[in-house]
Amino acid sequence: MGGGHPSCPDEHSQDPGAGLVEFHDIQGGPASIHASAGGPAVRRAIVNRPTSTDDWDRHWGDYAESAEKNPAQRYRTRLIFSGLGIGDSPCRLVDIGSGQGDFVAQARTRFPRADMLGIELSETGCRIARRKVPEATFLRRDLLGPDDVPARFRNWATHAVLSEVLEHVDRPDLLLRHAIAYLDAGCRVVVTVPGGPMSAFDRHIGHRRHYTRGALGELLENGGLEVKRVMAAGFPFHNLYRLAVLARGRRLVADVAGPSSSNLLHRATTRAFDLSFHLNLPATPWGWQLVAVAQLPR
Repeated sequence: MGGGHPSCPDEHSQDPGAGLVEFHDIQGGPASIHASAGGPAVRRAIVNRPTSTDDWDRHWGDYAESAEKNPAQRYRTRLIFSGLGIGDSPCRLVDIGSGQGDFVAQARTRFPRADMLGIELSETGCRIARRKVPEATFLRRDLLGPDDVPARFRNWATHAVLSEVLEHVDRPDLLLRHAIAYLDAGCRVVVTVPGGPMSAFDRHIGHRRHYTRGALGELLENGGLEVKRVMAAGFPFHNLYRLAVLARGRRLVADVAGPSSSNLLHRATTRAFDLSFHLNLPATPWGWQLVAVAQLPR
């Protein structure tokens, strides 16, 4: 995790607002971070240990439990399902940057006739995902490295998801080019990335940039996809959630240390965001959750 300010532990134990923002997004699969219910010593031990912002084995090991409880992740999943347009017919779905398998698990329930594949950099993420969805295949692959697509999965997918991944890499164009090798001609692709300002925690987990609709569309078009639409979703309540994360600042980095909070305030806050996210507008000039729907040409 990075080296926190020496005053962080005492600051958090005394901060009356520390339980108000108890989740945040990370991805390669998205996740949530909960404010610690533990004491200052626990926080200090975690905050001061060195780590890389791109150490996804550690990130998924630290954040796996809380990822499932993130209201922003559930909101994104609804947007992705809508964009995929999968009906009742069989399909082959790949989740590129599948993290710990939360999306594949939900897709498996929703589309029981689909074959599922997850591509993930982290072996820890793959291991957790295989336990969650044993019927799916999860491959550990570095899509910024040499092209090593297994023969059975080359030009395989009829539907693809690339959610909260591109903002984490220096060469999103290269990652996209390698990812396309898994897609069949005509594959429908849904891509999500964050828009809006970047928080301290975004930087902590390795965000290189946030996108605009134009920048995302240009990246996908240059990568060989036909872009159908790019939407700025999430206004107003997802934006409000993100503003709360921004306000928490570097204190949120220290909050990741503790176990998931189950107190009444946390449950009420999570429930409030869950309900309010159903009222978000799907496409406005102001939304900070970007969603693109594209297709690989036939």
